[in-house]
Amino acid sequence: MKHIFKQGTDNSKPTLLLLHGTGGTEQDLLPLAELIDPEASVLSVRGNVLENGMPRFFRRLAEGVFDEEDLIFRTEELHKFLNEAAEEHGFDRSNIVAVGYSNGANIAASLLFHYADSLKGAILHHPMVPRRGIDLPDLAEVPVFIAAGKNDPICPAQETVDLQELLAGAGASTEVHWEMNGHSLTRTEVDAAAEWYRKNF
Repeated sequence: MKHIFKQGTDNSKPTLLLLHGTGGTEQDLLPLAELIDPEASVLSVRGNVLENGMPRFFRRLAEGVFDEEDLIFRTEELHKFLNEAAEEHGFDRSNIVAVGYSNGANIAASLLFHYADSLKGAILHHPMVPRRGIDLPDLAEVPVFIAAGKNDPICPAQETVDLQELLAGAGASTEVHWEMNGHSLTRTEVDAAAEWYRKNF
């Protein structure tokens, strides 16, 4: 997968896995990593799927309707890529914290839904529930921060409530930060995520 790796100054820190929104690239979220933990290594990945020329991490059938088969396939692809990237770049595979926005937050949530050991924690900006009606792995000890908009036209507030319940039900420790800025990624929610990160890592 096309990606950028930046070696951090403190190897004991988690590697921040950056996952962009629809139409983004591996450059998009680099400023977030600086705000969250300037000492951490960064692995920023570009999605392998194109929708009308816009990079994404998995296909969708319509707005808010995921191609579940492709989601499962792409989640496994990303999970395996993280194993390879850890070997290639020499970071601790068991110490990755995902930072995703929108489509990137959805694939990060999907990693949590499908693999017990894929992520040490996650910061999800405006995610949806990746899949329903499946048993989640044991997520005890996995902290998850969710930033959401009460008036988000793309990701209804109920999605956030449902996602938090499902993650908490699997043992994850969750925190939700609500805003009234639609689907946009705001500085205030990034600051809230950074504060949460400092408490947990």
